[in-house]
Order: sequence, then C-alpha cells, then structure tokens
Amino acid sequence: MIDWEEVNRAQDTDELRSAKLWLFQENIRLQNERKEFEATQEKFLNERVRFRREMEELNRRTVMERKRLKEENLFFEKKMAILENGFRQLEEDRRNFDRQKQALEDERTSRQLEEKEEILSEDIARILFRGITNSLALRKRYKDLLKIFHPDNLFGDEELVQMINREYLRRKREEL
Repeated sequence: MIDWEEVNRAQDTDELRSAKLWLFQENIRLQNERKEFEATQEKFLNERVRFRREMEELNRRTVMERKRLKEENLFFEKKMAILENGFRQLEEDRRNFDRQKQALEDERTSRQLEEKEEILSEDIARILFRGITNSLALRKRYKDLLKIFHPDNLFGDEELVQMINREYLRRKREEL
C-alpha cells in the first residue's frame, strides 16, 4: 500500500519516479488481474449456461425415456395379456380335445363291445341250434328255446329271443 502522505512529502524526483513506476506497475497488475477475473467470470458463466443446457437436455431425455419405458410396459402388458388369453384358450381347447378324444374312445370301445356281443350272440344262437339236421328237429328246438328264454319268463331275455328268431329264420331259409 502506498502511503500518499509520504509521496506528497517526497521531495526527491527519484522517489516520485519510483512511486509513479510502482503505481503504474500496480495499476497494470490490477488491470491484468481484473481481465483474468473477468475471463474467469465469463468462463464460469459460459460453463453455467452450458451446464444448464446439458441438464435441460438430460431432463428432456429422461422424460422421453420414461415415456418410452411406460409405453413399452403398456405394450408388454398387452402382449402378456394376449399370451395369457392364448394359453388359457389353448388349455381349454386341450381339455375339450381330451374330452372329445375320451368320448370317441368310449364310443369306439362301446361299438367294439357291441360288435363282440353281437358276434357272441350270433355264436350263442348257432350253438343253441347245433346238431339240428332236419326241419322237424329245428322247429322243436325253436319252440323249446322260446319257452325257456321268452321275455315273460322269470329269466327271459329279449335280445336272446331275437337272436334265436334270426337264427331260426336263417336256418329255415337254408333248408328251402
């Protein structure tokens, strides 16, 4: 710091010159520091503006990303619902198919049993008329079988009587 009273008291030109020189140097130094300070201040202001722009850009990107993520989640949920409905429908179709398959198997089994019963029934009717060689014996066996298996009897069987009738008619036609 310059003591101005000393400068005023200085009588020597050398002292004044050295004080002026120091004052000039100090002024230049202060101007340089001010320029550096202003440059630093300008740099900080520019960085602050740049930082705000970057923050705004990042915020905008974040908002856009959240929006995109939300839309993707909604789309995923819709796809998942479609898949779940599809799997439910497939499971229902599989159950229906299994039921239909079981019904067909049951029907096939019952048809096979009916065919076997029919074949067995025809065999039974043939066995009942086995050994018959003439029409008199055929008629006698027919009447005896009807007495035994007639549906009005205690142990009668209508199906067996029908088979007996068919076998009797078949054999009778063969004799003619």
